Amino acid sequence: MTRPTTTSTGTATASPQAAEGPAARFLRATELDTRLLGMVGALVLIWIGFHLYGYFANGFGAFLTPRNLWNLSVQTASIGIMATGMVLVIVTRHIDLSVGSILGLCAIMMGVMQVYVLPDYLGLGHPLIWLIAVLTGMALGAAIGALHGFLIAFGGIPSFIVTLGGLLVWRGAAFLVARGETISPVDATFALLGGGPYGAVGATGSWIVGLLACAGIILLILNGRKQRRKFEFPLRPVWAEVFLAVVGCGIVIGAVLLVNAYPWPKGIVNQYAQANGLTVPEGGLFISHGFAIPVLILVAVGIAMTFLMTRTRFGRYVFAIGGNPEAAELAGINTRWMTVKIFALMGLLCGLSSVVASARLNSATNALGTLDELYVIASAVIGGTSLGGGIGTIYGAIIGALVMQSLQTGMVLIGFDAAIQQVVVGSVLVLAVYLDKLYRTRAK
Repeated sequence: MTRPTTTSTGTATASPQAAEGPAARFLRATELDTRLLGMVGALVLIWIGFHLYGYFANGFGAFLTPRNLWNLSVQTASIGIMATGMVLVIVTRHIDLSVGSILGLCAIMMGVMQVYVLPDYLGLGHPLIWLIAVLTGMALGAAIGALHGFLIAFGGIPSFIVTLGGLLVWRGAAFLVARGETISPVDATFALLGGGPYGAVGATGSWIVGLLACAGIILLILNGRKQRRKFEFPLRPVWAEVFLAVVGCGIVIGAVLLVNAYPWPKGIVNQYAQANGLTVPEGGLFISHGFAIPVLILVAVGIAMTFLMTRTRFGRYVFAIGGNPEAAELAGINTRWMTVKIFALMGLLCGLSSVVASARLNSATNALGTLDELYVIASAVIGGTSLGGGIGTIYGAIIGALVMQSLQTGMVLIGFDAAIQQVVVGSVLVLAVYLDKLYRTRAK
């Protein structure tokens, strides 16, 4: 219990906590990130705004529907995966302009492996084709990223120049490898990684994922309380932890209900029923999509990257370098090898993102990933990653990617042309950097 302090004149003065308003006390008790709340609030406003615009303009709202939100989640996956790696790059005061070109080259190489190389050795439809192709793409991306990191760390070339050159080199290399052709179709199992009716886990699988996620949220909160007590850190109030558990599980269950509310198209349902000897009733057969595989990949990457950034020595080194590179080097951190590792990880995530992007298209084209670098950087910055270095979160970058994709999807639904879309996206990016500057100035 906090008691008021008494001055020499005998007058009682209230403690700082007592002077706080209800909102400030709530945020302090729950330890919620105010920037996260701001991003979520902006996202909700964007969704409601586009839905209401469609309702008043066309007589119906098409944005807040299971179909659109399911597609929105799939479209966010590719950019979101790369944005988690861009957080590390920007936190350490670097930039990577080549991620879109790396994605394009990795996609082309995976397409070549699946269509021209592996079938000749393993046979068409071999179960290992998709796996070898995925590993090839990710290994190539990691190798290119490591090369960039080596040139930056040991060659002393600014990351802007190295990755700008990479943007041109790897895009040209993709064109030379494919000779400008579209490579398709990809392996049938590989195509499932891009989503679609068959590239989702269905209603039952979604409930399993949702229940596991709820169990994970509760265990994290309980473990966090146990660790705080062990190291004698201040404990959150019990009501705050119950609130966080309820809200977290509520969001997960809401997401499960949403994805399960989106059914397969009738034509695909009829094909599936015919192939499996099922009888379609008069009202039709309702088969839920459930969570798409690309979304589950994005969630897995987000969890792994958050663990890497917050619970490992590697993550502490990343923030130390971003906060003060000279002090980090004097403290014994090998900043050069850390730079190589960070860019190699960025390349690895580009390779993984190329898996999702090319599988979704069921093909590999030279233009795949064009301008993705701008959307990835914008997602990280909108998500709270500071261009000054030292500040950034993985979940913020994923929400930033969702904000960017929501803007694009909403403008397409209401009929804005590409020119207006570019104006809006560019304006949002500049506004995000300006708000970041204000936040940092206020924090100081």
